Amino acid sequence: MSDEQLRPDRIMEIANGYWATGVLGVAARYSVFTHLEAGVDTAEALAAKTGLAERGTQTLLDALVGLGLVQVRDGYRNSPEASAFLVDGEPASLVGYAGLKLGEMVKMTVLPEVFSGGGPLTEPMVEVVDNPHWEHVVPAIAAQSVPVAHTAAKLLKLADAGAISILDVGGGSGIFSGTWLAANPAAHATQLDWAPINAIARRLVGPEVADRFDFIDGDFHTVELAAAAYDVIVYSHVAHQEGPQDNAANFLKLRAALKPGGTLVICDYVVDDDRGGPPFALAFASEMLLKSRKGGTWRRADYTAWLQAAGFTDVSFHLTPSPTTIVLAR
Repeated sequence: MSDEQLRPDRIMEIANGYWATGVLGVAARYSVFTHLEAGVDTAEALAAKTGLAERGTQTLLDALVGLGLVQVRDGYRNSPEASAFLVDGEPASLVGYAGLKLGEMVKMTVLPEVFSGGGPLTEPMVEVVDNPHWEHVVPAIAAQSVPVAHTAAKLLKLADAGAISILDVGGGSGIFSGTWLAANPAAHATQLDWAPINAIARRLVGPEVADRFDFIDGDFHTVELAAAAYDVIVYSHVAHQEGPQDNAANFLKLRAALKPGGTLVICDYVVDDDRGGPPFALAFASEMLLKSRKGGTWRRADYTAWLQAAGFTDVSFHLTPSPTTIVLAR
């Protein structure tokens, strides 16, 4: 491409990316997409519903149109994406996640020091057991795992698996166990996580599966697991918080807890071996640099090496309708 053909548009969009984070976060906080879904289709009517100033509402709608999340068709309408993922109360709603990211924008000001120092400047958020932040974070990030949990259930044919035993390591909101128990009424699940996080999951889990869902309070690095006790173990969005040696040790421990023929299910943002993509996985490593001592996003080759060293002989990678990759190890 010649210099005459080059344009600065994409660089300007990247440099001003905080506009998108801010606009989406404000729209989520004021339930803009929920009101649009209900048929509120003018700036005046939306201002009245949200309490936002009319000028602010019009500016917000214009920005959302620019982002492709709102369409102008005889008034304002949600895009299909917004209807699917930004309406309050829906299982896959990312409204809480959008609000969470709005609140985290202030943390970006320390990134030069984080990159130059190679890690967080304060105690890493993801490594603090009694962090009050969990009350907001755990429910906010739960919805992003909904499509992944359904994809994994299909890959494992869980609905027809019968009376299986599931261990959910670092399960957070319990979305995986809850989804899988709903799909298989004969299954039983146990979540191993810190006590404050398990307390949140107990509140979030549906009553229809609560009698088949148990909890172990503790640190999965130190809690002893019964040998050959589980048919399926899920390790979802834990690997990116752990360093290479920790992941290798965890996989060895989890291998011993699986029954013969059992499956370890890893869900995370996985990087291509040549570090050429995917874009989300590559960029997410920056968040772990900011929030953890050893975390990052790891290559397919890393997972394969760790899992084979732990005794797994069948390792496969599966894409999902999200930036998350599922790794199945048997």
